[in-house]
Amino acid sequence: MDLFDKLQCRPSPLGKFTSKGYGYYTYPKLEGPLGPVMKFNGRDVIVWSINDYLGIGSNEEVREYDINIARDYSLSSPMGARLMTGNSDDHEKLEEELADFVHKPDALLLNYGYQGIMSVIHALVDRNDILIYDELSHACIVDGKQLAMAEKFVFKHNDIDSFAKQLKRAHRNAQPNSSVLVVTEGAFGMTGDLGILKEMIALKEEYPFRLLVDDAHGVGTMGDDGSGTGTHLGCHDGIDIYFGTFAKAFALIGAFVATETRVVEFLKANARSQIFAKSVPMPIVKSARKRLSMIRQHPEWREQLWSNTRKLRAGLREIGYNVLPAECPVTPVLTKGSTDLCQLIMRRLREEHGVFVSGVTYPVVPKGTVLIRLIPTAAHTGEHIQQTLNGFDAIKDVALNSVSTEVQKKMTA
Repeated sequence: MDLFDKLQCRPSPLGKFTSKGYGYYTYPKLEGPLGPVMKFNGRDVIVWSINDYLGIGSNEEVREYDINIARDYSLSSPMGARLMTGNSDDHEKLEEELADFVHKPDALLLNYGYQGIMSVIHALVDRNDILIYDELSHACIVDGKQLAMAEKFVFKHNDIDSFAKQLKRAHRNAQPNSSVLVVTEGAFGMTGDLGILKEMIALKEEYPFRLLVDDAHGVGTMGDDGSGTGTHLGCHDGIDIYFGTFAKAFALIGAFVATETRVVEFLKANARSQIFAKSVPMPIVKSARKRLSMIRQHPEWREQLWSNTRKLRAGLREIGYNVLPAECPVTPVLTKGSTDLCQLIMRRLREEHGVFVSGVTYPVVPKGTVLIRLIPTAAHTGEHIQQTLNGFDAIKDVALNSVSTEVQKKMTA
């Protein structure tokens, strides 16, 4: 059978939206300078779908710095993979600063978050090892799991009994040369709940394993110093390998993994997506250093983010919406309905109230439910929040439906 013909027979669940809804529900074009208000279809909208948690992407000092650095270096330098010709003092200094920020001995800079964690997982385990992961892990972890040659076990989302069961199973199946790697997230980006890191770490004494935590949504936003979910939960030392991305709080491209120096040295020689790919361009590296420095200097950004988060959630609940009990700034609103309802909510908020939100339905969430996810940032103002609440209040006649306890448990437990 011809490959192209075959593709027509196995469409993605998103397929109909990427064609019929292209440019509106999928691949929408938010235009103009990055910020809490942007242009959509020629109109100003308040944007709640961009992970610029600290508002650093629209910070004028950062924008000016980026312009100057790009002028000095261009986006070409350095050329080549870091292993060959793409290394620099700035790449190494950024790694030192990242390691210090997240309280780990060493760090390795990665080109991208998605491919970075895939490559890290692939490099860490071999065919003799066992990989255990949370069932709601991000797609990058799932793809990394697919690449790994290790035996794989999955546990129910944030269910310590299910995790313990899989951990015991792994140790029963282990050979003398088997190692166990557990992968989970610090803050889950869709539902906003935190990984049960402390409870998982407590099981290390009985069933030894190494823990890799993807804290894409936690780095910069969680913990009293922004160093992540482990710090927030008081168990950071129990995280053996800490992964963070620049795509959220840093509003940039790139990522890093922080761990013991011996593991970093191993990854330098074995993370294939880094060995065989061009080094992170110098303007990105220097901008990451600048942004990290500013994040550390401005704890008030994080305080503003949380203040905005609390105001938004309280307002939505007061109207009557079912806001999931998220523990990070991600604010998920759950209601009953179909894909049609999800599209109607998005369209009415955008067209009638100038509020840009994103929503998902099955298969991302259980059938018969709609999840509208809002991402508060430090750059949102009280006026932005009030206009958004007014919009949600105006459409509650169609959007406000209760969700069964059973469905909510599936989403959060």
